[in-house]
Amino acid sequence: QVQLVESGGGLVQAGGSLRLSCTANKSIESINFMGWYRQIPGEQRELVAVTVRSGESNIRDPVKGRFTISRDNAKNTVYLQMNSLKPEDTAVYYCVADWPYFPTYWGQGSQVTVSS
Repeated sequence: QVQLVESGGGLVQAGGSLRLSCTANKSIESINFMGWYRQIPGEQRELVAVTVRSGESNIRDPVKGRFTISRDNAKNTVYLQMNSLKPEDTAVYYCVADWPYFPTYWGQGSQVTVSS
């Protein structure tokens, strides 16, 4: 019954920005972790950014300095702010979340396309 609903994907020119949202129907204050993966065409799915229960976060090197992960606990929502987008950021972005005693859940995926 846990659902993660994503929004905010789309088409943007290189150098532009998008913000992805992921809203859960369960409190995110108790998560083990929550974050974003992406799948670039022809490549394996890779971790982009993650936040844990303590509030600590990690941004992976390919997007460090350009992407930021944040969350609004009152809205049960995690965001991925994507700035200075590059064509190589084009991918399907997936929200992921894990709670104690629950399986890991995935969002439906959001297409982000960056034109050159």
